[in-house]
Amino acid sequence: MGSQSVKAIKSLRERKKFVFHLLNDVKTLELMIRENAFEQQVQRVGIEQELCVTTRLFRPSLNALKILEKINDPHFTTELALFNLEINLDPVELKENAFAEIEKELTNLIEKAHSAADEVENNKILLTGILPTLKKKDLIFENMTPHERYRILNDILKNLRGEEFKMRIRGVDELIIKHDSILFEACNTSFQVHLQIGLDEIVDKYNWAQAIAGPVLSVMCNSPMLMGRELWCETRIALFQQSVDMRNTSYLLREQKPRVSFGNDWIRKSILELYTDDISRYTPLVTENIIENSLAEYQRGIMPRLRALNIHNGTLYKWNRLCYGVNKETNEAHLRIENRYIPSGPSIKDEVANTLLWVGVMQGMPDEYKEIWKKMPFKDARGNFVNAARTGINTYFNWFDKGISAKKLAKTVLIPMARTGLKKSNIDAGDIDYYLNIIEKRIENNITGSKWLIRSSRNLRKDFSNDQANILLTNAMYKYQQSN
Repeated sequence: MGSQSVKAIKSLRERKKFVFHLLNDVKTLELMIRENAFEQQVQRVGIEQELCVTTRLFRPSLNALKILEKINDPHFTTELALFNLEINLDPVELKENAFAEIEKELTNLIEKAHSAADEVENNKILLTGILPTLKKKDLIFENMTPHERYRILNDILKNLRGEEFKMRIRGVDELIIKHDSILFEACNTSFQVHLQIGLDEIVDKYNWAQAIAGPVLSVMCNSPMLMGRELWCETRIALFQQSVDMRNTSYLLREQKPRVSFGNDWIRKSILELYTDDISRYTPLVTENIIENSLAEYQRGIMPRLRALNIHNGTLYKWNRLCYGVNKETNEAHLRIENRYIPSGPSIKDEVANTLLWVGVMQGMPDEYKEIWKKMPFKDARGNFVNAARTGINTYFNWFDKGISAKKLAKTVLIPMARTGLKKSNIDAGDIDYYLNIIEKRIENNITGSKWLIRSSRNLRKDFSNDQANILLTNAMYKYQQSN
């Protein structure tokens, strides 16, 4: 829900008007698919980097807006909480030095954030899936970024739920907590990767993104703790679903689907199946002042923005989200898959390595995995994803009816497949080796960000209180990130 001008749907008239535009956008998209009206033979990678802002003592800082003003760079924007920021990198064409370029731009922008933060009360910028020093008292409504779209979303979800938000996550420890706003979602800090896909491949590639989600996540986990509790290896997955869950007990009994989800099934013939399924399952929550008729625009030769479809899609938080966009420079429409499950951190190089692995496996999809619904039950893909979020690099997967460990699957299948896909995309051979070596070292040493955090936290708690241990742990993370 990135638009700043959205408003809640409050009347039947507003709902009917929005649904008209929504269905009209689907008709337009159907016509565009039939006429293959999408950018061809170019692939781009886009990045959204979410950041934590802390005090000099590594507690959450509420200075995001002050830092944003000092940075004064359009790549930066707000996030839900005043202790978070987001960077939107310029899209990079998938070729040659693409990943080295991503690292270079990311490093420059994060350095700019560090400099600005330092000027605001010696604040710090941190890359982490969940900030270890966060406490419940940090998640009050007053700490939400004072933008209308955040307040609207909070009010809508609270009203629909009709009761406090409840969270229950069980891992080594258990966290049971109630809260009166969606600000628990702000605990999650992600590294979102967008990959542009051609129309001729989009169905198989979206299905493939779903199939590989669990195995890919297992070697990237970096969010094992929340408020001092050891929970899932990637606690963000459970936390996000529960923190914006609008269903109360009666909704749950009727089995309404949550807005944060992995998905319901494979798509067979067209991406329209995804959009029409979403429209039938999820009521629209917000709208904008939409004047243009997308179908009429397209028929006049204007590339439509499909605003209603994108607004509705933006209130659904799938871990692999299909996105439609229009290139502002070329005025060509494109389709892309947004990977939303990769955590922020533990370092810039780790994030780029994670990106390269996922993009490589996407590009290296063997032809034998087309029409994947004939070869893998969807519940295997969904189960693999949940299990990976729980147990990370120690997960045992059901991979095309064979049991295999996360480490063996990554080493013998994913990494070779990524190497093939990246070569096919003409990525620099040295960059392929360099970044894949980071993944290989994790497997060889049986270590991920989550494992390091748990091990370090347990050691610190032998000599320090929980609060002290969390601060020292965050300090250590910061120092390692400074050396990348």
